[in-house]
Amino acid sequence: MLSQLYYIVRSKVDGKYLVAQIDKGEDEAPVSYVLVFPENFEALSYLNSHGSDVSDRFIVESTSGTQLKTILERWDFQGIGLVKDPLVPRIEFMSV
Repeated sequence: MLSQLYYIVRSKVDGKYLVAQIDKGEDEAPVSYVLVFPENFEALSYLNSHGSDVSDRFIVESTSGTQLKTILERWDFQGIGLVKDPLVPRIEFMSV
């Protein structure tokens, strides 16, 4: 996983990453998973399918597994959400 290349979506406006937030309940804060894509075109497909009206506000960046680990720590994400199918979408969540 550390040697693989991933693609992440980032806001041009504030630099934040595209995340999935999962509510754990009323008394607990939601947890965030940064969304990662195995291919550049899948990230673009996701944006065009689910955010076509705001897709021009985002960019797709490549990142290595090592860089991804640093992003998780810096932004305090719970883990990653590996997008398996950008159109449905089908996401596999993995905690750190």
